[in-house]
Amino acid sequence: MSLERVKQRLATISNNGLLRTLRPVAEVGPRVQLGDQECLLLCSNNYLGLADHLSLKRAAAEAAFRFGTSSGASRLVSGSLPLHDALEASVANWKGTETALLFNSGYAANTGIIAALAGRGDLIFSDRLNHASIIDGALLSGAKLVRYPHNDAAALARLMEQHQTDGLRLIVSDGVFSMDGDLAPLRALVDLAAHHDALLMVDDAHGGGLLGPQGRGSAAMAGVTSGIHLQMGTFGKALGSFGAYVACSQLIKDYLVNRSRSLIFSTSLPPAVLAASLAAIELVRSAEGERRRQQLAANVALFRRQLQLAGFAVPDGVTPIVPILVGDPVVTMTFSAQLLEKGFFVQGIRPPTVPQGTSRLRCTLMANHSQDDLSAAADAIAQVGRALGVV
Repeated sequence: MSLERVKQRLATISNNGLLRTLRPVAEVGPRVQLGDQECLLLCSNNYLGLADHLSLKRAAAEAAFRFGTSSGASRLVSGSLPLHDALEASVANWKGTETALLFNSGYAANTGIIAALAGRGDLIFSDRLNHASIIDGALLSGAKLVRYPHNDAAALARLMEQHQTDGLRLIVSDGVFSMDGDLAPLRALVDLAAHHDALLMVDDAHGGGLLGPQGRGSAAMAGVTSGIHLQMGTFGKALGSFGAYVACSQLIKDYLVNRSRSLIFSTSLPPAVLAASLAAIELVRSAEGERRRQQLAANVALFRRQLQLAGFAVPDGVTPIVPILVGDPVVTMTFSAQLLEKGFFVQGIRPPTVPQGTSRLRCTLMANHSQDDLSAAADAIAQVGRALGVV
């Protein structure tokens, strides 16, 4: 009976046009092989094209040969290696904070940090379009969750006046929102956190490596690094590696080491990953990193403008996340499938990843996409979009 219920629920997901399947991709570059078809990849978070960079591959290989393939334990048992300390020091120096703490993924970081900091009697104020891992961390914490309208600092101010507590107050926001590619109003959030004696946490998974001087992220671009108590980021997107971190004060790090369950109860990141991430930070801070950011910015400007000229309601923006709103999930996946037939791999995004009625194609650009390929992709998107009545 229980298995039959699972079968029925899966059928409901499929009937609603929301069924997901895994699709093996043979490479991580701008062009990939899907079965026997070569496609332009337009749905990867490998924004700077570092995932197959020689310096990262060499660093990972050398570390694996020297230190082995696993740390062997959690950080608090015997799995805290000198490479962990070196990477935390490198992150802190790059982000301009007192220290940093590593996590095994962005999801593990957000759930582990938020559930450790907040609990019953505390308040969490979260942007309505925050990543699912932030929401899950808030729910795990047992704190009261107050969700404010997307990027609406005035509404957040009213809600912070309405909801009072003698406990901890935590504001959490994405720095770059993963589905829309827009930026949080960080300066306003910093002011509100200071006014209400609240902690401010920013998830900059999609900003680190891309925004601000030396790719330090959205906080550095806005000039408010000192007003943000926790900067979470990942190595698995623009930095081309794996894992996550929080850049913070020594006080917060010490607290998380003692209270964050996703840190305490997980085998720590392996040497090869740590070494690749160290190499990635060095690269994004270099002249090559700046050249890649400039090329990515040029690609973003070209692609957004070409889609706008074709009639799509694509907003202006500086991030490589370019959403094309469709609305209906079935039409969205038809759009994606027809683009794939033309050699362009653009993933359709449907609920629950995005709210009902906002299914979309989520195009993500890379520094090593050629502008000719991006122009061809925009033309194909326009052609299919007109045929489906999307534009």
